[in-house]
Amino acid sequence: MRVIAGTARSLPLKTPEGLDTRPTTDRIKETLFNMLQPYLADCVFLDLFSGSGQIGIEALSRGAGHAYFVENAAKAFNCIRQNIQFTGFEERATLLKQDVMGALAAVREKEVSVVFMDPPYGTGYDEKVLDALKGMCYVTEDTLLVVEAALERDFSFVRELGYQVVKEKNYKTNKHVFIKKQGAVSAD
Repeated sequence: MRVIAGTARSLPLKTPEGLDTRPTTDRIKETLFNMLQPYLADCVFLDLFSGSGQIGIEALSRGAGHAYFVENAAKAFNCIRQNIQFTGFEERATLLKQDVMGALAAVREKEVSVVFMDPPYGTGYDEKVLDALKGMCYVTEDTLLVVEAALERDFSFVRELGYQVVKEKNYKTNKHVFIKKQGAVSAD
């Protein structure tokens, strides 16, 4: 696993030992960041269920101004800390070792441009986090919420939470769902 583009391009990243995380492949990460690039310039990026931190680090490498990394598992959190130090992004990163639901209130920003989450599949965390995010002042109509999920996950519930799916990108085994507050402009 490595940083694909930007200032930290080609630097190798560590992954936590064990089967608790699912590192995103380079090909999927490249596709994802091609879609996210218009949002990244000097933005605030929130990486929930961070695992190795590779998504937030890629965002920083490609121009995000600051990234929050939220991870509760000790091994994964230590891996993120090592990857942040190795890539030299310590001053532009905030690491929160806590439950995602509690960490949402710890984010002190006027606006977050991108919220990325890769929760454990089949747990319902995606719905719980989206419900909590709708009450956070830093989630505006311009904020892009991206959820990595199993292919079969139905996101019709987002309408009831005040969101709309603006794009969905399917891969072989999973997908990225791009969500904005209802009434917001498309993610294209």
